[in-house]
Amino acid sequence: MESALSRIRSCTNVAESEVPLPPAHNIAYSMSAEKDRTEVRMTRVQANMLLLLAGAIWGMGFVAQSTAMASIGPFLFIGIRSAIASLTVLPWAVAEGRRAKIALRRSDYLFFMVIGLSLFIGLVLQQIGLITTSVTNAGFLTGLYVVMVPVLGVILFRTWPHPVVWPSAAACLAGIFLLSGGTLTALKQGDLLVIGGAVFWALQVVLIGKANRAARPITLSCVQFATSAVAGLAIASMVEDLNWTAIALTWKEILFTGVFSSGVAFTLQAIGQRYTTSAQAAIFLASEALFAALFGALFLGERVTFIGLIGCGLIFSAMMAVELIPMFWKRKPALAPAE
Repeated sequence: MESALSRIRSCTNVAESEVPLPPAHNIAYSMSAEKDRTEVRMTRVQANMLLLLAGAIWGMGFVAQSTAMASIGPFLFIGIRSAIASLTVLPWAVAEGRRAKIALRRSDYLFFMVIGLSLFIGLVLQQIGLITTSVTNAGFLTGLYVVMVPVLGVILFRTWPHPVVWPSAAACLAGIFLLSGGTLTALKQGDLLVIGGAVFWALQVVLIGKANRAARPITLSCVQFATSAVAGLAIASMVEDLNWTAIALTWKEILFTGVFSSGVAFTLQAIGQRYTTSAQAAIFLASEALFAALFGALFLGERVTFIGLIGCGLIFSAMMAVELIPMFWKRKPALAPAE
């Protein structure tokens, strides 16, 4: 285990805790820790807004995802969805590679594949878990990754987040619970699968945070999608019925989740995480629950209860806390010396 962690650490040139957060004004950051001259300008605020947009897209795609699952198996759905996502970002990944001055190493690609496997396992456990658990339970239990991300960061890489992250993560988790209705039915086998999926979601967020210090985010997204696609289609060919009629009936859902929920949203996540910490990223990505409730009300006629509105307020407050408190923390003036 220790040797595996050592190899993972070798893929990154600097620990997350040693990299100061970008300030609120524009600064140019290189695309690689090895002084690759391909530069992108982005502030921490802008990065967090990208993560917020990713959460919004995931929230919008929840209905499409659940509808498609009624017709085809989880492995086939994930495989096709991931293949479409990989093809969606491939042109931008190629362009990113052509602009780069330093080629990626084999260890970089292997690390991206590990991230892709984490993504795939998280997707599979969540999808299969939804078969035997309620949407309320699944929504809350998936949100556990908000707390798991800083914990895994400490365990795997000994990176300690800003102190405000811990209470903000707890507030965000409480908000998701209230938004889910404030109640949980009896835990079933599906709930345990969803919790397991949350662990791998958290691992994926943490690993992307480390990989982004030394590599290109769009290429990372393309490789992780390709890995998930190969794994999903390979398993589907062995354990599921490849029903082309069912695929044709759900092509709209598959296309939306492949292009937007996966291709666009996960790439926004990979780009945004280059300029913020994994722990802060998890809180902004958890806005998925907030946007799922919003789009459910707009497009499906669902109603958000008063306790759900309180949950929305907690999630929003958590995002504002991790965004604003670190800024004022650094600006706090020193006390004047006593005369």
